[in-house]
Amino acid sequence: MAATSWEVWDLSGQKLKYLPQDLLAPVTLYTSVDLQRNKLKRVTGISKNTNITELNLSRNKIIEFSQEICNLKNLQTLYMNHNNVRSIPEGIFPHLRNLKFLKLSTNRLARLPSDINQCTSLTYLDLSKNCLQNIEPLVGLPKLRELLVEKNQLTELPSQLFQKGSCELTKFKAMCNPLRCPPEEVCAGGVMDIQSYFLQMEENPNAHTTWTVKAMFLGSSMAGKSTLCHSLREGKPVAVAMKDRTEGIDITRLYTHEVRFLLWDFAGQEEYYLTHHIFITPRALVILTVNLASYSTVDPESFKDQIWFWLNNIQLRVPNAVVMLVGTHCDQCRDLEEVMEKKKDIDEKINIMLVNRKMVLKYQKKNLEENTDPFLYMDQVDEIDSLLEYSLKVLDLLTLDCTKTQDIVRFRSHILKCIQSESAFLCSETILPQSYEEVEQAIQNLVTLEQIPQHGIILLEELCDLIMNHVTQSREHLHSILQFLLRYLHRIGVIIWYEDIDVLSDHVFIKPSFLISMFKTIVRHDLVQQLERISRDLLMQEGALMKQRFIWVEDLRCRGTLHNAALRILVRRELEKLVIDDDDLVREVVGNKKEEGIILTLLQHFEVCLPTLVRSPMNPQAPDFIPGENHWESVRESKRDPDGACLFPIYLKDDLIVCQKWGENKQDDVRVHVYVLPEVPHGFFHR
Repeated sequence: MAATSWEVWDLSGQKLKYLPQDLLAPVTLYTSVDLQRNKLKRVTGISKNTNITELNLSRNKIIEFSQEICNLKNLQTLYMNHNNVRSIPEGIFPHLRNLKFLKLSTNRLARLPSDINQCTSLTYLDLSKNCLQNIEPLVGLPKLRELLVEKNQLTELPSQLFQKGSCELTKFKAMCNPLRCPPEEVCAGGVMDIQSYFLQMEENPNAHTTWTVKAMFLGSSMAGKSTLCHSLREGKPVAVAMKDRTEGIDITRLYTHEVRFLLWDFAGQEEYYLTHHIFITPRALVILTVNLASYSTVDPESFKDQIWFWLNNIQLRVPNAVVMLVGTHCDQCRDLEEVMEKKKDIDEKINIMLVNRKMVLKYQKKNLEENTDPFLYMDQVDEIDSLLEYSLKVLDLLTLDCTKTQDIVRFRSHILKCIQSESAFLCSETILPQSYEEVEQAIQNLVTLEQIPQHGIILLEELCDLIMNHVTQSREHLHSILQFLLRYLHRIGVIIWYEDIDVLSDHVFIKPSFLISMFKTIVRHDLVQQLERISRDLLMQEGALMKQRFIWVEDLRCRGTLHNAALRILVRRELEKLVIDDDDLVREVVGNKKEEGIILTLLQHFEVCLPTLVRSPMNPQAPDFIPGENHWESVRESKRDPDGACLFPIYLKDDLIVCQKWGENKQDDVRVHVYVLPEVPHGFFHR
């Protein structure tokens, strides 16, 4: 083997098990060595090449961090990610005074050497996807600017790492750790949020810990989610009428002596499911309800529709979730024997499903690794490895008769028991400064005292003025910390604040349920019927005619397109039911022909819909599209609604309109080749 140049020697992908003899020669003609994607377990002899400034040992099978590396005194960049390194000996990093970039992600490190902080030139350090419980040894790295510690086992971060004056950090990521101090929701805000947290902990120490669990009720339509959620909150059976069933998402809270629950009740229809990605978050207790009365042990579609569909998509969105299966409608089953037969069938099929998933992923990985050019599929293999690391935990089915108080009590105690046994996954135990708790309590008091508008939408400055009357902090101090506190409350779901959307950054939604009720007016299973019920008076307010209403209904049915004027009418109608006369609020939420309102802005921001123009009908005789050709300019002059419209992929149910125009929908009109993993979330191609 020979170096490709005097500086760089590329030995990647050679299936090497040992370092080649040429590399071990004392004469050094190169400064960069690429040994990634080999089968090395050790790097014995590397110390002879002291001129090396960049060394890539990633994607090997290295199990020990070689002591010899300490002799590479000129080393500036070291890649050792995607190996099996379990520990790093003491005495190596003090010798690597020139090392600036170190990537150790995706290994099995359980601890760091105490002298790593003597690596004084280090500016970038990636320790993500390891088994670290403590990063205290990193305190004292004078030039560290980027630190990644995602997917470890950290519960606390050292405050000294973020002290102003000595801290150079500009980028810090710590997601997917069971953090309690500071909480993960604080860390998600970045370095400044963490610094503010520790500063407030010094000024307002608080020994009290808060336990919060986000419980998400999922399942098919009419599976008893709302009944179960309401009954859990009240501690006794609560019947939910058909007209009161969930549309979209309902949010409620439950306080017990041990835990604060945030209960999210998701509607089961497909139209609502396709918006779940906006709200579903990691480290949540997923309560999946199954209607045992309608479940069939002999019909494969029954398991697929009521259970497989939901579990498959849960593990794509929150792959390390804990899922509590609850069988409802037991009172409508024939007898206890039927209930237990169905429980056994469901538990067995779920076990088979989870085993098969692992097997499919392993086969897929093996096929990619045996490809003639595995380098092309490295990212896919890494993604499969990540999926294999996660383990969706599905608890045995709990059968309930929601008409019996003792079963509701049993359900609540079962949840608390589950939380105690799965606390590392579910419970967000947090240590917060008093200022955080003060502000959250102040907002709750403002709502109770009805000093917040009924709709809960308030300007940031106005909220700050109101909070001042309920906290001990000075105005200047509250102003300096309020944005950090609101970010935290937004991330735990108490309020909603879209600071990253420019037109909404000065608005705070104190009542998330109000905003969701606005979503429900547009994202619902009976939207066509809602359009058909628009009255003449509402049309007149928008300056529209009955004829246009028929067009709106037809465009929604056939093209999945909702005209903006129709959207405004629906939202305005719902607003007038919920709030007293407030023309300014209506204009702000609904919008007008000149500017989009809050609802349309959010729907487009989360890609629930896409802005479009309503053009002339499809034309099979239209010229072929050739980029850059001038004759396509004439299309812009096509007849269209000047007010615009939005395409909602979730309402595009079939291709009948295409078949009517062309006679058939040719599958070879457009071909796009995309590599996707074996698991694709439902609705992915819709969006």
